[in-house]
This record gives sequence, C-alpha cells and structure tokens, in this order.
Amino acid sequence: MRGRIVVAGLAGLLMGGCADEAEPVAVPPPAPIPVEVAAASSGGACRLLDFTLIEQATKTRFDVAAASERDDTHTCVVRAGGATLPELTLSVSETTIDKTTFAADVVPDKAAKVTGLGQQAYRRTTAAASGRGPVAEVGWLATDGRLATLSWTGARGSERAAVEDLTGGLVALAKKMDTRAL
Repeated sequence: MRGRIVVAGLAGLLMGGCADEAEPVAVPPPAPIPVEVAAASSGGACRLLDFTLIEQATKTRFDVAAASERDDTHTCVVRAGGATLPELTLSVSETTIDKTTFAADVVPDKAAKVTGLGQQAYRRTTAAASGRGPVAEVGWLATDGRLATLSWTGARGSERAAVEDLTGGLVALAKKMDTRAL
C-alpha cells in the first residue's frame, strides 16, 4: 500500500506541474550574416566594377552598388553601407564621336590630359559644393565606341588636395575597366 501512496503522490506532483504553464522566454533573433555581393551583380555599368579593385584604387571600402540604364547609357553608383558620401559613379554611353569631337565638346576647360587610356582621356577636380565635398573625375573615349566618366564625390569637409590625389587611382581603375565588355 505504501508503494501506491508514493506513486499517487508522484502522479499528483506531475499533474500539478502540467497545469502551471511556464512563462515564455523571449529569444533574440539570430544575428544577420553579412554576405559579400559583387558590384557586378547590380548590372548596368556595375558589370565593369569590382569592389576590391575600387578599394585598391581609392583606399575606400565600398559594399553597395546600384545600376541604371537608359537608352544607350549605363550608370553605376557605389557607396559604403550607411554612408551617402563618398561615392563613386561610373557612366558609360555608346557613341560615334571621334577624338577631335571628344576634345572639342567633351573635355572640360582646365582638365589635364591623361595618356594610355582609351583613344583620348582627361582628369580634373572640381570644388566642393553645397552638401558635398570636391569631385575627382576621369573621362575617356574608349577604343570600342564608348564614352565613359568615372567620378569620385567626396564627403562634406573633404580636402580638395586629398580628392585631387585620388585622380591617379581613378585613372588606374579606368585603365583596368576600359576594355571590359558591358
């Protein structure tokens, strides 16, 4: 009889425990896993860019790319995660202009000539403007009938001399992408 009392007591304890529901415990969601995505995956002119090459040329790590296409013009803008600036923009358009027309109609005043890039190329730096820093720009007439412009827009407060120094890196980057197919 003693055994039945112990079993009955245990059963009572077990049943009583079932009636009391435990408080739910909030479990935080798992941390997001960052995934490295290539700039080229955005399409458009981004197909000519690579985040690693950009970082080598500019000493800045970008990880966001967005592309746009309109008629014969392909554009890509790259930025770093949560930052608006600096940004790098590449614009590529199909063209039939020649070197003479490029020099007369495209090359800005006071731009410096760049050798070894496309049929003809230039580089320049412009002053800061409202809400942004200076801009470094490289433009070229590619050998395959494309007109391209690669520009770096500095963050507000950037020194013009530092942005000017970037034009050499932009020229090197432009040379690497000059013959790539869209």
